[in-house]
Formats: sequence, structure tokens, C-alpha cells
Amino acid sequence: MKIDKILVSILQRRFKSIAEEMSIALAMTTRSPILCEAQDFVTGLYDAKGKMLEQKENLPILSFSLGPVCEYIIKYYGDNIHPGDVIFHNDVFSMGNQNNDVAVYKPIFYNNGGGDRPRIVGWAACKGHQADIGGAVRGGYNPQATEIWQEALRIPPIKVYEKGELRKDVWNLIFSNIRLKMVEEDMRAQIGSCVVGERGILSLVEKYGLDAFEAHKEYLFDATEKMMRSEIRTIPSGVYKGEATGYYDGKTPGSKYTIRVRITVKGDDITFDFSGTDPQTPGFVNGTYTSTASATMLTFLQMVNPDIQHNDGMVRPVKMIIPQGTILNAAYPAATTYGNHICPITASAIMRALSPIIPDRVTAEWNSLLCSLTTGIDERKSEPYVDICFMGLKGGSGAIKGVDGYDHIGMIDASGGVIDQDYEMFEQQTPHMILQHEYWTDSAGPGQWRGGLGVVTKFKLGGKGNTLVTFGEGDVEPALGAHGGKSGTLNKIELTYPNGRKHKPTTKDLIKDVPAGTIYYQEAGGGGGLGDPRKRDRKTVERDLRNGKISRKSARRDYGLK
Repeated sequence: MKIDKILVSILQRRFKSIAEEMSIALAMTTRSPILCEAQDFVTGLYDAKGKMLEQKENLPILSFSLGPVCEYIIKYYGDNIHPGDVIFHNDVFSMGNQNNDVAVYKPIFYNNGGGDRPRIVGWAACKGHQADIGGAVRGGYNPQATEIWQEALRIPPIKVYEKGELRKDVWNLIFSNIRLKMVEEDMRAQIGSCVVGERGILSLVEKYGLDAFEAHKEYLFDATEKMMRSEIRTIPSGVYKGEATGYYDGKTPGSKYTIRVRITVKGDDITFDFSGTDPQTPGFVNGTYTSTASATMLTFLQMVNPDIQHNDGMVRPVKMIIPQGTILNAAYPAATTYGNHICPITASAIMRALSPIIPDRVTAEWNSLLCSLTTGIDERKSEPYVDICFMGLKGGSGAIKGVDGYDHIGMIDASGGVIDQDYEMFEQQTPHMILQHEYWTDSAGPGQWRGGLGVVTKFKLGGKGNTLVTFGEGDVEPALGAHGGKSGTLNKIELTYPNGRKHKPTTKDLIKDVPAGTIYYQEAGGGGGLGDPRKRDRKTVERDLRNGKISRKSARRDYGLK
């Protein structure tokens, strides 16, 4: 078929807009603040073979996990996929990335109006972080877990709708093992999002015809692959090594683990080999193949042309070696809920490897995630609540040549995609009261280009039967500066109980029976600076001083302002 390049462009933009429509539909119909406020979810479209057409990357660490599962589902069911099927999945040992991140897949069938059997032409999918997924701890994060069954209800591919009919027994089995009613309602919203995607793809096939759809889709994949290969060729061929360390595996005080990557660039191919990485831990500080592959892809994409379309062609030149049994690809039946949050350490290893050879395209390091999850009973409503403190976890990003880091942007695994909770909604949806939330002066790493600022967050806990879970890093090693830039600040969480006693949790902790009236205090550090701070523009330093982003002491000490 003769290719119409204008139609190729139309399809690419329409794929993107459909994925965005799916995202809007999901945000508008969910109940959990994790989804409707922070938008901790992704939407995507895939072809009949499970190859990515486009995705809406609200949270990139989830985006790149949808495709591998789609391909797995296609192999798993074979010919037993029918119009009207809806499939759930979260299983980390069949290409899932995290237990709480539950995906919905809907096959898209097309009948050209004749007597032929409907033909599968694509898939609509979405994945969202659910407020609860069973397991030993409400909310899903269990730092004391040593195996998957202590973390969550494990859902391998399973049809909840088959040929358009609800499988009520399967539905009830799943949601009888989940604590919060809102999860059931949020999963219905995810199904609705996939219906939006299905309608969008069918409208394209009906308008342009299936043959044209397939031919132009393949041309789009090939064109995108050429773009990515062109970007890889701008990196000098060679072998580059980097490593980064995480602290405390959740079990052994003082423990640490190291991520090691060997990056081989050969012409227009690039390989990320993590074979030297430390073995998996006995606790929940472990990743999965998919979480690590997603972390690798989202980090690398920050170093290439941002206009590259996000479809299957983009990933073809990128190879990954992630051996099973390492902390980045734990073997069954390991606990792995923490896996998404190894991303900042993985990203740092990659950035340290490539920064010396492409210094203008690699940022200084981002602040590592340190997060908290509170659960309990909201006495105002006599019902349970679950909240991830997205306000407090968002530190600063690293600077890059010519541009300061972003203030309060969040962890690198979100790449700026996670949204802050609205203050009023936070106080409505939880029994807590906000006391302070503001930029943290001097938290950013000084540099010719300054790192992004972190934040200070303080709130008073309400409710009863409260449990607080912490997970993350950044209390031992801050976000490092690059090329003469200085480091950002460390993360910190501290509780002050009503009797005045203070408690500083570890970065992987579970604290039960936290009484109402307890003050929660968090410092989320800033990103690393880039370049010699003494070369920073004087007027910019003075402006930062006036705006309270830096103190007079820092202006003199770090920037030489008299």
C-alpha cells in the first residue's frame, strides 16, 4: 500500500489524543485521592500483537510496564480472547511491576461489516495504584514482608468480563480480599477508561480502513525507530560504567546495596547490562524485571530528543540485561513492593555512567523519594482511609546545563508526572490537618545552574487506629551535583507525639497505633546543582536571595555574593 505521510502523522497524533482522553476519563471517575488527585496511573494503546501505539505517561514508571504484560496476556490466552473480554492483572511474577499497580486490558475487535469473524486490531489498557490490594497491611506497603503473600492479593491474568458478561464469582473473589470499597469503584473507572480507548481506535479503523490502519501504523513504528537510532548515534560508541548505592534493605540496620550498570553503545544500538548488581534482599526492597526496565527507559528518554513518539519503534534499539536473582529482578516468591522506588538509584547509576560523555544532556541527580503512607479510621465518616503524602515526597530535580532544576517536582520515577494533593481535598479525604507546606530555603544544590528546591511539610494526624509506613531513600546520601555543582539536602521524617516524645522512623518502617494529635514533619531534599556556583549570574543569585530560595549565608558561602 502506498504510504500517505500525512495520514501517518494524523494517526500518531490521534493515538496520543485517545490516550489522553482515556486519562481524563479515568481522573474524572475515580474516588481514591491517589488516582483522582495525584494521578498515579497511566493509560495506553497497543496493537494486536501488544506493541505500543501510544501512552499517557502520568507516571512513567508504570507506563513502560503495560506493554510487556499485554504481550504476556496474548501468549497466555492464545485464541481464547473474545470481544467483550476485560482482563485484570497485577502479578509481579508475570511481568507486573508492583502489586498495588493493577492493570485493566480490553481487546479491541473490528468487524468490517461482512460475515467474517471479528478480528482483534488492538488493546486499550490502563494501570493505577490502588489504595489497597489485600496482604498484611492496609494500603499495600509492608516493610516487614519477606514473601509476596504478605504483601498483596496476587492477580495473574484473569477475565472479569468474558464475551461481555460479568464473571460475578471472579469479581467477588477479588474484591472480597481487598479492604476498601473504593478500590472496586476505581477498577470500574479503569474499565471505563479502556472503553474510551476502544471507541477511539475503532473510530480510526472505521474511518481509514483496516489495511490502511495497519500499513501506516507499521510505517510509524519504523520512522520512530529511525529517530531513536539517530539519537543513539550521537552518543560516542564505547562501554561506560556507573554505580549507585541504596541504604537499608528494610531488614538489616546499616545495610546497603549497590546497582551497577554497564552501558554499551555500538553505532545505533544501546545495551544496559545490570549483571554486576547486588543480589536480592530477604525483605521487600526488591525490584522486578519490568520495574527496572521501566526505570531504565524513562531515565534514558530524558537524554534524547523529547519529540520522539512513544511507540514500539522507540524501544527497539534499546536492549536490557537484568539477571534474575538480583535486587533489580528478584526471583519468586520474593517480596517486591518497594521495586518501583529503586528507580532513583538505578537512574543515578545510569546518569553517572553517561554524564562524562554527554554532559550537556544529563542532569545532576534528583532528590530520592522518601514517602509515607497513613491508614486508619476517619471518625468523622466512621470509615477507613488510606493516604500517600504526595505533598511531602516531592523534592527537587537536578539542574542541567543552561537550566535550573525544577522545584518540588517529585521523584525521578515520576519524571514530574505526579501531582500535588489539593490542600482542602487532603483535609476532606483524611482526618489530618495541614500546618505547613512550603519551599525549603537552601535545600537545592548550589551550582552555576541551581538544583530544584525541596519542601517542608507538616500536618497533625487525626483519626484512630493509625498506622504509618515509610519507604524511600535519601537520608544518607543526597542528590549529587555534577561538573562542579554541589549536592542537595538530605530527606527526613520525624514524628512528635502528643506527650512531646519524638520519633525518627527509618526509611523503611511500619509504625502502628500512632495517636491522634501526633505531628508529622518531613523535609524533602533539593536536587543537585550543575557547574561552579561562583559562575552563576549575579542578578540571578540576588533574585534567589530576595525570593527566599537561598539564605544570605548561602549567597556568601556558595556563590561569593558580597
